[in-house]
This record gives sequence, structure tokens and C-alpha cells, in this order.
Amino acid sequence: MRDTRESRLLLVLLIAIAFALITVDIRAGEESPVDGARQAAAVVFGPVEEGVATAVDPVANAIGAVRDSGERHNRIATLERENAALKAKLGSEDQTRSRIHELDEMLKRAGAGQYGIKGAEVIAIGAAQGFSWTVTIDAGSKDGIERDMTVLNGDGLVGRVTTVGPDTSTVVLANDPDFTVGTRLEKTGELGFATGQGDRALSVQMLNGKAKVNPGDRLVTFGSRGNKPFVPGVPIGEVVKVDPSRGDLTRTVWVRPFVGFSRLDIVGVVVMPPREDPRDAVLPPKPEAPKPTPTVTVTVTPSGAASPLAQPADD
Repeated sequence: MRDTRESRLLLVLLIAIAFALITVDIRAGEESPVDGARQAAAVVFGPVEEGVATAVDPVANAIGAVRDSGERHNRIATLERENAALKAKLGSEDQTRSRIHELDEMLKRAGAGQYGIKGAEVIAIGAAQGFSWTVTIDAGSKDGIERDMTVLNGDGLVGRVTTVGPDTSTVVLANDPDFTVGTRLEKTGELGFATGQGDRALSVQMLNGKAKVNPGDRLVTFGSRGNKPFVPGVPIGEVVKVDPSRGDLTRTVWVRPFVGFSRLDIVGVVVMPPREDPRDAVLPPKPEAPKPTPTVTVTVTPSGAASPLAQPADD
């Protein structure tokens, strides 16, 4: 439309009519004469408005999400930290329970053998490039530890103390190739000498070549003069293999140690030997063999003999 005098008068007239209609609509309320026109407009423009709203809503939601993303991120981060702390707490509780169990088992062994022990924790293992099997414990001369004291845990013989410092000590493990300890067979009392074989079973030379030894038999320490380096009665391991006797003066058997040398944690150093040899008292009771399940045999007897076939009558 051209900007002329007539067009300006038309625009003013339309504005005046619009204001008049608005005034009438407001004063008339629900009985407004333009209500029909409003409804008709709603029918025509409603779908258009709904489509526009549908198109605009995701944008609005995205804007709201961006606005709230900082708060949500902080909440997620908080939950992740709480979850990590909970997992760490559960892990530490499991470890604590495990160590309490180890300590309890060690105290049971010490009580059964009447050993006076000093508890310690393994804090280091021997150098990887070396050929010796050793660990370092957090107890030394300040704690009454001396060279050639027996070291045990809840499972049995760990080793002996070789080097002592003010606060720490070095323990050579029973599976070290240079480690040798006198042994005594459970019940029969047959003597021998066990030698470490690294990560394999201990090799035990029985002094009696005709000694009766079977897989499953258990051995304990025989003890040393003056109880150093070994006190008597400490469990060593269980026989897993017996070499055939060839008439030699000695006999070799192979013994699986009770102690897991790769997972040592809590140990005890025997600082006071027993008054008398505990012999087999420190060994835990053997588990009872499972009782055989009785077998029920059912015999089926035929109810009667089969009837003979009828013979045809002679003509």
C-alpha cells in the first residue's frame, strides 16, 4: 500500500474500530458480540499455534536442560563420590574381616602350642631379581625380635628370622631353596628334613627308608636345640606324593605347605618357646570323611510263569 492521505485515514479508522471492539468485548464479558468471531479464529489458528508450540517446546526444554545441567552435573558428581567412598568402605571392611580372621587363627595356633608370639605385618617382599624367598616385617629389636626366631601364622610355619633391625626384620620363608627344617610325622613320629623348592612342594627326606608314609599324612617341626631357629610342633604341610622305596637308607616324600607364601599378611614371631613339646596339638583336627550313601538294590521278581500255549485237539 502506498503512503497516501487516503491510506493513512484508513489505518486510523481501522485502529479506532479495533479499540471500539475491544471496549465492547471487555464490557460485555461472556455475552460479547465478538465471541463467535473469537471461536472461529480459534478453530482456524488453533492447529497452527499447536504446531508452533510443538516445534518450540523441544527448544525450550533444551534451554532448560542447559540451564539445569550444571546443577545435575554437580549432583551426579556427588553421587559418584559417595558411591566410590562406599565401595572403598566395603572393601576396607572386607579386608579388616579377613585380617581379623587371620589374627584369630594365629592366636589359636599359638595358644595350642603355648607359644609366646609377637604379632607383625608383612610390609615388603624380597627383591625380584634375587633367588631367595624373603619378606620384611614391621617388628625389630625394639620389639624383642632376635635372629633365628621361628615365624608362623594361622596356617603353620612361615620361616625364620635372619636379619634384625631396630624397627624391621627379614624373614626367610620355608619354601626358600636354602631353607631346611627338621620334621616329625604325625602319629608315627618318623623324623626327616624338609627343604624348600620355591613354588613347588617341599622335599622331605625321611630318615627311615622303610617308613610308612601315605598321601594326606601331616608333618610338624621337630624343634631345635635351645628352640632356635625352630620351636617344636609348628604345622608344616601335608604329604601329596611318596617316592617308591628302593631299599635306600632314606625316602623322599613331597609335602604341600599349609602356608600360602604369596599372600602373607599377618604373622607372629615366637619370642617365648613352649615349656614342653606340643607334638601334634597345634595341628587342626582332620575333617571327617564323608559317610558313604547307602545303596538300595531293588530286585524285581516275575509274578508268575507264562501260561503254555493251548495245543489243538486231535481230529
